[in-house]
This record gives sequence, C-alpha cells and structure tokens, in this order.
Amino acid sequence: MSILEGIKVVELCEVYQGPLAGQSLADFGARVIKVERPPVGDPMRLGDFHAAERNLMSGYFAAVNRNKECVCLDLKGEAGRAALLELIKTSDVLLHNYRPGVMERLGFGYEAMAKVNPRLIYAAASGFGESGPLAEMAGQDFLIQSISGIAMKGVRGDGVPNFLNVPLTDYASGMLLVQGILLALIERGKSGLGQKVTTSLFDTAISMQSLEAASTLNYDYETRWFDRALNFPVETSNGWITVLGFFRDNPLQLICQALGVPDLSAEMSIPTALDQIAARDRIVERLRPEFLRFKVEDIVARLQKHGILSAPILTFEQALALPQVAANGMIVSVKAEGQDDMRVINHPVKFSRSRKSSTRGPQKLGAQTKSVLSELGFDDAQIAKASNDSQ
Repeated sequence: MSILEGIKVVELCEVYQGPLAGQSLADFGARVIKVERPPVGDPMRLGDFHAAERNLMSGYFAAVNRNKECVCLDLKGEAGRAALLELIKTSDVLLHNYRPGVMERLGFGYEAMAKVNPRLIYAAASGFGESGPLAEMAGQDFLIQSISGIAMKGVRGDGVPNFLNVPLTDYASGMLLVQGILLALIERGKSGLGQKVTTSLFDTAISMQSLEAASTLNYDYETRWFDRALNFPVETSNGWITVLGFFRDNPLQLICQALGVPDLSAEMSIPTALDQIAARDRIVERLRPEFLRFKVEDIVARLQKHGILSAPILTFEQALALPQVAANGMIVSVKAEGQDDMRVINHPVKFSRSRKSSTRGPQKLGAQTKSVLSELGFDDAQIAKASNDSQ
C-alpha cells in the first residue's frame, strides 16, 4: 500500500508551485483530482511553445501533473461550482494557489469549506501571504528573487542584478506546502479536525536565506559565501571546475600539492586561509596555467584526494546525462496520449520500504470529468453543464 493511499485531494492549482505540491502527494498514493477551468485549463498546458507548435503535450505541464485525474469545471457557472462543492465534501485536502480573496469570491473560502467539511485540510499557496501590504500583489519567481534580495546576491561586476534561471521559490514553497499538509493530516488523526495550511513564495525566499539573515539581523553584515575562503572557478584543458578552500587551514598548500607545483603559500607568504582570501586574485592568476595542464576529471580527482572540495561546472544537459542521475532514479518515463512516452524528473524522496504509486502520465484537459462526476451522482446533462461542454 502506498503511504497516502485513501487520501483524496482536490487541486485547484496552476503553473508550478501548487501543481508540484499536488503531484508530490499523488506520487505517494493520494488520489489527486486536478480541477481546471475551460477553455484551456492550466496555462502550463500551452506554455511550452515548442510542444504547442507540434501539437504535443507541454513538457512543463507533464513535469508536475503526473498521477492526477483531470476534471474541467466552469467555476463561473452555478453548475460548475455545485460540482466542485460536492467534490470538496468528500475530500481530505483542498489545494489551491489563487491570489488571496479569489476563492472567497467564488464561495470557497476556508471558513465556508470548514463548515461543509470539518475534516478538510485547506492548503493555500500564494505569492506574498494572505495579509499585509503586498498580499494583493501578483507573485512570480523572478519577482520574488527581485524583492527578497536573492537577485542582488548575484550582482555582476557592472552592478546589474542576476537572476537564477530556476524557479527555486516555486519549488521550495510547493514542497513546504506538502510538509504542512502532511503535518495537518497527522494532527487531524489526533483531533479529528481539519485546518488551514498556508505558504508563500515570499516567505519561502526569506526562509531560504536564514543563515544570511542571522548575520544581517544580529551583526549588521552581509554573508557572501563564495568570498569566505579561497574559492574560485578555473578553466582546465577541457572544461571548467569549481575549487573550494572551505574547512582547510591552508587550502593553497593542498591545491599546489594536487597540481604538483611548489607551495605558493610559502612562496607568497600567505600561510593561512584568511591571508589567502585577500590574495585570491593573485593566486588564481598564478595557478591558471597549471590547471590548463589537466583534464577536468583528472584534476577534480586529485583535488578531492588532497582534501580540497572540487567539481566540474556542467551544463544542465551534461548534468542530466550523469550516471549518478540514473543511479538515483531521478528520471522517470510517463505515458502521454498520442505521442511517445515523456521523460520527467522523479520525486527526490525515497523510502526503504514504502513504495510510490504506479506512475500515470499527465492527462488531457477534462479527461476524467465524466468518470469523477459520475461517482458523485451527476448525469450526463449535469456533467456537460458543469464542465461547459469542455471535455
């Protein structure tokens, strides 16, 4: 039996943050019913321009919507809202990532749903939280990187902020919401009652910087990790590597040993790690030609053997091709109707005994509308009206 078998989730989520949370629950056995609005559903269905031009399943949609049933309901109409209400009455979790106030205007706010289903875990993800001066502001990962200080951490020499091309706060906040849902389910087992669980992109971004916040809040200085040791990227004969001097009293001496060259820490009279931080540019200039004598795999192995942290700098395509990715089972194939199987990233959490549910591919818009609503006693005419004939 899968861990979450028997748990029913209604997911009203779009894009990444919320759908990721829903998929994480589905991966471990929860029955997740994704409710989308006609005529196009989750915008991620059309967001993959390459796939859309070829009439294929969006890679972005497939990435976070496996193992779900897809129901299409017109929530602007009374019939669609009535169908959603019936779903919620028999569910354990309601999951949404609409802006604060949207669900309340539709008649599906927490207070109302708690009366309908007192055992319901009402999980809400947002951009900035449910109250405060930014609550109504639209949230998106680049905006959160901007306003949370993350973009300024990657400032280049010309002073231009730098954005990480990974929606890190979407991913982290989605996973935190899963944590909250699971905790609420555990508590419900004791109290018999559901409750509201919330998280936001903004809170997640601030929390991700908890170490840096400690130095800023308490001692009024900014922690910049790459500047805290003899750390540097450097080119070899066939690619770039990262060299880290963390956790060593005299990292330069060890680097020189790995390179097979005389000890620069003695020659340059910089015997301590602190001395070497201040002299980093001079050190790298002296060592650059020495690194060019080696291939990436050779010098990384030599550095690691001498106690210096090092790794290749790879493209994402190269990273996905690493044997370690396969060894960890991090790519899984899923069925996609009318086309070849799609490869997507697997859930990173593994258990020694409990198994995941069998993998089901991403579904077309409204694929399970009829079957799910029929379970609730709706006839064909009612189903067509509730879904606005979008199947």
